[in-house]
Amino acid sequence: MITTCFLNPRAQRGAYPDALAAVLSPAQGARYAAWLVGWPRVPDAPTPLVSLPARAERLGLGALALKDEGRRSMLGSFKALGAPVALVAEVLRSHPTWEGPGVLAGRYAEALEGFTVISATDGNHGRSLAAAAQDAGCRCVIVLHAEVSEEREAAIAALGAKIVRVSGNYDASVAEAARLAEAEGWQVISDTSYAGYEQIPGDVMQGYSRIAAEALAQAPEGFSHVVLQGGVGGLAAGVVSEFWGRQGADRPTVLVVEPVQADCLLQSAREGRAASATGSVDSVMAGLACGEASPLAWRFLESSVDAFLTIEDDAAIAAMRRLAEGSDREPPLVVGECGAAGLAALEGLRAEDRAALGLDETASVLLINTEGATAPAVYAALVGESAEAVAARRDAWHPPSSNPRSAS
Repeated sequence: MITTCFLNPRAQRGAYPDALAAVLSPAQGARYAAWLVGWPRVPDAPTPLVSLPARAERLGLGALALKDEGRRSMLGSFKALGAPVALVAEVLRSHPTWEGPGVLAGRYAEALEGFTVISATDGNHGRSLAAAAQDAGCRCVIVLHAEVSEEREAAIAALGAKIVRVSGNYDASVAEAARLAEAEGWQVISDTSYAGYEQIPGDVMQGYSRIAAEALAQAPEGFSHVVLQGGVGGLAAGVVSEFWGRQGADRPTVLVVEPVQADCLLQSAREGRAASATGSVDSVMAGLACGEASPLAWRFLESSVDAFLTIEDDAAIAAMRRLAEGSDREPPLVVGECGAAGLAALEGLRAEDRAALGLDETASVLLINTEGATAPAVYAALVGESAEAVAARRDAWHPPSSNPRSAS
């Protein structure tokens, strides 16, 4: 299970470019985050930053920490930060006198009754959009492709969304959502951009920047390396924009990981433009099973990502199990299929790639658990234990006195 590693020849260090700051910036990220204050589905407290000292030692790293987005909210993933703020931003463009937090509080529900939002999803984005639409008082349509499980469909439908099923993969569902929106006069709220559609994906990405803002507040000493999940590139772009915007030339070394069969970002790096994956795209890492890179996200990643990595599905599953086990020095963690990708990539790197990337005893590395058990039955089948059982062991775990940075 050796990780493929492509060192990006276009990676740059320097001031955060003005052209990118006009799209995503720390100041705008703070404003967007304020819209979620008081929304019951996303608690105001930051997600835990969990120290993994035993794994750091095994990997020859100075420090390893995991930002646990699986505990972001009842919605179970980092996506709770993207679709809701994008919905608010779109509503405020038409109603500039309204207050952002009031949209999600349902204050304008009567006026929004005839407004319909639509999006394609592998699960988590659609669930978050459906929750935001339900609370705002507008209608929501979610397009699912053939590989999305019935369990994930049920979670979205329970939030009042109308479900549309299409054959094919994620990219087919994106095309169908765009077609339906054009035909019905609905508004697409998507985390992937395409020709003529960039503003709203930018809003989604800006919501994700909160993860980096929180991590820097929790660890003021910062990180030398950050490992981010790929997909269409939205999460990585949002997080990178915060680090680069705050730290400039001192930004961390950034690694992006994706399934070997859904390597659209690695192929983009090789071709120097937003490109398509070379494999079947289908992956157990459902949220990363994307065949087309987002052109908007690629504008941020092409010069800020230092290496693009790919992993096999089996590596992600094995990492899920190891994180669920815990130890006397590390708490058990409920980490979903996509959430385990960063650790799997680090564990599979060749020695020469580690050396080239500076992953040694001086490195302080940040991983992001992008999701918990958003499909509980799938999680239990892959890990061999229910998410509830793992969470119970996590909550009963106590850090040793020699590990002050641990959090559970």
